[in-house]
Amino acid sequence: MPTQSPFLDFVTEEMYKRRYAKRTVETYLHWIRFYILFHKKQHPTDLAEQHVEQFLTYLAVNRHVAVQTQALALNALSFLYKEILQRPLSLNLNFNQSSKPRKLPVVLTKDEIKRLLREIDPGYLLLAQLLYGSGLRLMEAVRLRVAAIP
Repeated sequence: MPTQSPFLDFVTEEMYKRRYAKRTVETYLHWIRFYILFHKKQHPTDLAEQHVEQFLTYLAVNRHVAVQTQALALNALSFLYKEILQRPLSLNLNFNQSSKPRKLPVVLTKDEIKRLLREIDPGYLLLAQLLYGSGLRLMEAVRLRVAAIP
């Protein structure tokens, strides 16, 4: 059941064959689709490296994307050209680098953490302390077995 163009269906199938994570597939498809639309629906086989450079410059200059976002778009296009079209991109692409600074994460103080942990229901307190103290993700902590703890 095709939900997009046959070309994008093929790209999707290739990523799953290579065992790419679902989220990676979704993200790469987003950037590949955006790239094609940016170039007025021209097929990527008809586009050259200069078109990749134009697109990446557009993201930095007009869309003001973060450095990581621009890098993600480049990774998606690198996959497209190298793995799908068999035409690897040059390592010397000439495009404007994004200059949007990375947002720093919000970090709670020790007192804020103590207050937060005091408010948690005692039935969930051990799990919350484990998550906070170990850095485990929720499902990693839920699936943790006593035998796994040294």
